[in-house]
Amino acid sequence: MSTIVEVENVTKVYLGGFEALKDTSLKIEEGEILALLGPNGAGKTTLISTICGLSVPTSGQIRVGGHDVVTDFRAARKLIGLVPQEINLEPFEFVINTVRFSRGLFGKSRNDALLESILRDLSLWDKKDSRISALSGGMKRRVLIAKALAHEPRVLFLDEPTAGVDVELRKDMWALVDRLRQDGVTIILTTHYIEEAEAIADRVGIINKGEILLVEDKKDLISRMGRKEMRIELTETIAQIPDSLASYDLTRVDDGAALVYAYNTRGERTGITSLLKDLQAAGLGLKDIQTNQSSLEDIFVTLVQEATP
Repeated sequence: MSTIVEVENVTKVYLGGFEALKDTSLKIEEGEILALLGPNGAGKTTLISTICGLSVPTSGQIRVGGHDVVTDFRAARKLIGLVPQEINLEPFEFVINTVRFSRGLFGKSRNDALLESILRDLSLWDKKDSRISALSGGMKRRVLIAKALAHEPRVLFLDEPTAGVDVELRKDMWALVDRLRQDGVTIILTTHYIEEAEAIADRVGIINKGEILLVEDKKDLISRMGRKEMRIELTETIAQIPDSLASYDLTRVDDGAALVYAYNTRGERTGITSLLKDLQAAGLGLKDIQTNQSSLEDIFVTLVQEATP
């Protein structure tokens, strides 16, 4: 895959000296889904705003499709669709006119069939002649998505697209994202629903205090940093872990009714077989065994905590 978005050593300093982005570099490949995760105030929206041309970087360079977002901003912006966090729509305009205007704004010729397809995908077709002010909050967010797609962008930014909306819209949104990916559209999303990012993203970027902590293939990240645990339910509670089991990474939980064993799945040996033998030798009866793999959310929380002094 070729690189479609290039961010090189970008810094953004606001009036008053606040540094929202610190020497940030990022490459996004054509056709991928990148989930950009970070706590509130981490710099996610600032990074998106500078790429989309809504904010000018203090230093560094950004290119979209080879076009510099500052010196060749018209060509760069034509490639970008943006669904912002805030709902900012003309309340007295009709849905269809709002979407049609957005397409024309980018110099695209009229294409009612395409707009109908987009509105149907977002369950908005029956609302096409409704005024924006008559729509619910969830429907207004659907209109934002339709506007972003109207000019057929090759890069789509979704900044918290499902924040505060119903489950139905979230399902519609991710189904649409999957179809767009199949059409080769590059998608960058920020979300507080990290389980969604885990489900659909190809790569994950984590940002904190204006710095990119990492950008990595999702599966590789979970495999590399994920902690796997085995929960061992005991037939009888124990007051302490026997000395003969001290060499294992065991934690006593539930007042001694269970043990938790942490292990590395990438190692040559997990130690499970020998542990089970040693548990039996120590006279401990087993009632049940369960395993659990760290989620992307667990990894995210760990990385952010490590990066916070």
